[in-house]
Parts: sequence; structure tokens; C-alpha cells
Amino acid sequence: MADEIQEALDKIFAKDSEIYKSRGFQRRIGYGKRPAIINIDLANAWTRPGHAFSCDGMDTIIPGVQALLKAGRAKRIPVVYTTTAYNVTEGTNTDMGLWHLKIPVEILNLENKEDVAIDDRIAPEANEQVIVKKRASAFHGTYLSSFLQANGIDTVILTGVTMAGCVRHTCEDAIAEGFRPIVVRECVGDRVPGVVEWNLFDIDAKFGDVEPLESVLDYLARIDPVPLRNAP
Repeated sequence: MADEIQEALDKIFAKDSEIYKSRGFQRRIGYGKRPAIINIDLANAWTRPGHAFSCDGMDTIIPGVQALLKAGRAKRIPVVYTTTAYNVTEGTNTDMGLWHLKIPVEILNLENKEDVAIDDRIAPEANEQVIVKKRASAFHGTYLSSFLQANGIDTVILTGVTMAGCVRHTCEDAIAEGFRPIVVRECVGDRVPGVVEWNLFDIDAKFGDVEPLESVLDYLARIDPVPLRNAP
């Protein structure tokens, strides 16, 4: 079934590319000089089996993110993680907004610490940011944009899940906030066959550059390390 879906998508993408290119879409935004890695919702509720939010492809995503982290940390670039979790999931005074009317975010309660904790295979280091968000985008209602600006970041390397939801919305907000979004093809996933490839195609046409892991690792190898800050 996966091969059949991919074959159908390839045909659709080929035709759609002709339309996009004829209208001036599918340009390249390119890499900047100061990147950060943003790992979106790679917490246990998404990366481990048996959860309502479990996503496919972790056999590829986790090793890919591990490689990115190693390369990025060697250059001392900022690394940011997000997880989605809520303080109050019962009664009328919740912080879930209306999202729970569509998907079961009520199970992402901060009291369920193991579910919303970052997968220990790609665990954050002590000096890395872990942002708890309430909505799909990593930017919506968080300090992410100001954090990136304060560190002189011009490029965001995006990994995580889900491609159709939180990754996509983060990518769209990133370019709106003035950052160059780079989505790492092997490091994103979703729950439904076909969703990843379609959203990668559409994002690459309109909102950011979709790049293979090898290209992103080569970019990280070529940039200058972030200078060490002097101790106070």
C-alpha cells in the first residue's frame, strides 16, 4: 500500500510542480549564517508506541535527530525542544482552548510527566531550551521568536512531528517571523500515510526549503562555531 501511495503522489507532485514553476513558486530560501535546531514534539507521547499521538517513522527520525544534535552541538548552536502539554484539562478553566474539541489533547496533562517528557534517546542537555506550548506552532504564545532573535539566529532547522500539524505551522510562522525554515526530510513524521510527503512538497513550494539530512549535516559542518561567551 505504501508503494501505491508513493507512486500516486509522485504523479501528482510532477503535475503540480509544473503549475507551481510556471507561476514562480518553488524558489529556494537557502541557508543563513546562524542556525538553530528546533525539535518539535519529540516527546514520548509522540515517539513511543501505544499513545493516541504516536507517530510512524521513529526508526529513521530518531537516528537523524541524533546526528543533527551531534553536529549542531559541536558548533555550539542553540538547540530548542518543544512539547505540548496542559496545566488544567478538566472543568471550564482549562488552558486547552478549543483544540480538545478536535483532538484528545486532554491526555497531554503536565501531571503525566513521562508522556510529555522529551524522548531520552535525544535528551536535551542542561543548557538547552525545552518549551511547553499549548498550540500547534512552536511560536504561538511562546518566547521562541525572542530567544532566537536574541541569539542572532537567521535559520531554523526543523525536525519532529507532526508534519501536517505542529511542524507545518512552525515552519509557516518561522518565515513570517523572519527566519529561514529548513525542514529535514528524514527527521519529520506523522500518523497517516501520504501526509508527510504531501506536506513536504507543499512547504517546499511555499514556505521553506525541504533538505535531505546529508545536506543539512554538510551545512553544519561548514559553518563557524558560535563563539564562547566570556564568564561574568
